[in-house]
Amino acid sequence: MSWIAVALSAYFLLALANLLDKFLVDNVIRSTKAYVFLVCVLGLLVMLAAPWFLNWPGVSWLIFNLFTGFLYVIALWSLFESLKRGEAAKVLVFIGGLTPIFSIIMSLIFFKDGYTLNQWIGMIFLLAGVLVIALLPQSRNFLSRFLKKIGMKKKANNSALKIAFISALFFSFYFIASKHAYNNQVFVSAFLWNRLGAGLFVLLFLIRKKDRESIFNLFKKSTPQRKKGLVLFNQVLGSGGFILQNYAVSLGPVALVNAMQGFQYAFLLVISAVLALFAPKLLKETFSWPIIIQKTAAIVLVGIGLYFISI
Repeated sequence: MSWIAVALSAYFLLALANLLDKFLVDNVIRSTKAYVFLVCVLGLLVMLAAPWFLNWPGVSWLIFNLFTGFLYVIALWSLFESLKRGEAAKVLVFIGGLTPIFSIIMSLIFFKDGYTLNQWIGMIFLLAGVLVIALLPQSRNFLSRFLKKIGMKKKANNSALKIAFISALFFSFYFIASKHAYNNQVFVSAFLWNRLGAGLFVLLFLIRKKDRESIFNLFKKSTPQRKKGLVLFNQVLGSGGFILQNYAVSLGPVALVNAMQGFQYAFLLVISAVLALFAPKLLKETFSWPIIIQKTAAIVLVGIGLYFISI
């Protein structure tokens, strides 16, 4: 399977997972540190494959792999914190637009990557598609309307975008570091060490009493089974998307994989169109030709970007 197909699959799953992330940090797990702890601890389940796939990389690579896991924790924590403080629509598109830009700059600096003319054109179209989505009026933005419908719409918060900037920067650091690890080690082994690093780092969240109590509350029997089931279901979606995204990074250019994040928002636009058609009462969609043209333009730009990257 090509890295493009793997990346597309990853961003479809991540689009769904990010919607649930916003709901969970607002209504189920109010502590972002507790949520990050849960995600990283559940991520350690992949260590069950260790007897068959884990290789000793040497001290230097071990430290590097564990440090890569630390970068992921910071990126994830700041993502959830920005989602909690601000509008998911703005936060996700902001991170999705900045991450590939940072990744392009870092890949040119650290890997001396050279891109073909078609790949540069493709990345420009993908980023243009994200920009068009970001410029959708908030009242016409699928994420904003969906979250407002279920009572999660928030006013704009400048601190949320500042934290989102940090998240995009650390996600870029993470994927650049991961790419370096995957270039020099077996993918599965490096990924397992990476997850172990994240799992070890979140143990620091147990130091502060308030955070420790929030984390322990997640595992209390009094927590409704429905909420636990929703959290686990979202972890399956998010973990699947995350693993596929890392695999795509191991196969293809990291900047191009991150640039394809535009498809995450294109998928959300398609979901909004499907819901408007089959469940109009959910979003109360009213058709406006300027908005239809803007949404169509975004999807077309992303599609053109994929075409140029794949040829």
